[in-house]
Amino acid sequence: MTALSGFPPALIRRLVIKIGSALLVDPAGQVRVDWLRTLVVDVAARKAAGQQVIIVSSGAIALGARRLKLPKGGRGSLEDAQAAAATGQIALSQCWASLLDEQGIIAAQMLVTLDDLENRRRYLNASATLERLMQLDVVPVVNENDSVATAEIRFGDNDRLAARIGQAARADAVVLLSDVDGLYTANPHVDADAMLIETIERIDARIAAMADGGSASGMGSGGMTSKIEAAKIATGAGAHLAIISGKVDEPLSHWMSGGKGSIFLAAPAKRARKGWLAGRLTVRGRIIVDAGAERALGKGNSLLPAGVASVEGVFARGDVVDIVTPDGRVIARGLSEYDSDEAVMIAGKRSEDIATLLGHLPRSVLVHRDHMAMV
Repeated sequence: MTALSGFPPALIRRLVIKIGSALLVDPAGQVRVDWLRTLVVDVAARKAAGQQVIIVSSGAIALGARRLKLPKGGRGSLEDAQAAAATGQIALSQCWASLLDEQGIIAAQMLVTLDDLENRRRYLNASATLERLMQLDVVPVVNENDSVATAEIRFGDNDRLAARIGQAARADAVVLLSDVDGLYTANPHVDADAMLIETIERIDARIAAMADGGSASGMGSGGMTSKIEAAKIATGAGAHLAIISGKVDEPLSHWMSGGKGSIFLAAPAKRARKGWLAGRLTVRGRIIVDAGAERALGKGNSLLPAGVASVEGVFARGDVVDIVTPDGRVIARGLSEYDSDEAVMIAGKRSEDIATLLGHLPRSVLVHRDHMAMV
């Protein structure tokens, strides 16, 4: 147990709570109203203690699939998932609004797509909306807008959505309610010797290797892998992230009273623009750099063409690219100053040679440090 256990209102001013489909919807496709009411009681208690709460709720597809009698839980095709989401979202919103109203809390609905949070202007609009709702003492209920999202422009799971919403809302912490009570050294459903890791200070290869990518319920789309990816986003934005069990009534109170959980501790928060860059889920290309460039970037320098070993992908100037070591480690993310075809031409070349190659020297760096975030 640490002082952060339970994410107490005295230490956590603004909290994002994510609820997955398997917790919110039973196998018959009905909302688990009795359990959800206990969670809303938790939310009301936290608001009364001065904590601001944002909810990220799954469940629209699962609810809609039952109403439309669609096979495979509505996930048999993209069209089925979109139709199920459009139908289920109404029922989901009504349920949240009704239960929150029982506690005297006003609910708001926000539906977002990946594009909304990857586009800088729309990201800032979403951030401003969340801030105003907090000022008005409203509880926003956020979900991915699966009725219009496609495979290319969707989060794919609400774990990462919750982390990005936490970043946009400048939350202090994110809690993921799960079917397990934290990160284990192995899958506790199949390995009796698996041990819970209560505190994770740094997400390294050892931590990532413990993840199990499957969704046990078959109803959701995330597993432990997506939760660790969410933790990278949240902690990089300066927010703690916890994984706790949602299989008990009043799960937040249960955790506060000594229940198990895993907390990923926040890293020092990046400046707003760099945090947005680091948390992006879509990139257009990869720039592989040599050891000298890696050291220079670690000291806060811009990426010069001379340090580039190769370029992958097709991208335009201003697109987001990953900066990668030869062994595949992503060390930074930034906005390219060149189109990909020009980047290929100048890779490995000194700045003074670029003018000869291109016929002009528009910029001396490939990725400027002001438009780069170390990850």
